[in-house]
Amino acid sequence: MGLFVVEDVQYSYGSVPKEKSVLDIIKSVREGMRYESFAIVALKMPFSISEWSVYLHVSERTMLRYKNDNLPFDALQTDKIYQLSMIYDKGLLVFGEKVYFDIWLNTQNIGLGGLKPKELLDNSFGIDLVGDELIRIEHGVLA
Repeated sequence: MGLFVVEDVQYSYGSVPKEKSVLDIIKSVREGMRYESFAIVALKMPFSISEWSVYLHVSERTMLRYKNDNLPFDALQTDKIYQLSMIYDKGLLVFGEKVYFDIWLNTQNIGLGGLKPKELLDNSFGIDLVGDELIRIEHGVLA
């Protein structure tokens, strides 16, 4: 996996920060992530700006304002970006290849109530549910 750096934080291909501690992540979340950094992270995932606006609970117009002014996302939005980055990294590890995980994200899943996994990523309960499903797949326990 390739590495890249944003705001002095090292990321892997799937974009999970390779910081020294959880306290560093907490500090980064509290400071907020600028749109420029978000754009780099978002490029690694198969979500459209429309989907990101749903996940972050902001309008597409607000996303455009963040982009044009390189504004920082607030702590809750930054936290969600980190959570989605981590769940995406987990999926890459479980599926082994980006293309397979991206297909899985867009496929209805019986274990998730017939929903597509990416339809559940707008809140922490859905993110946890997708994470749990990835763990079951990783360990060969299919629903």
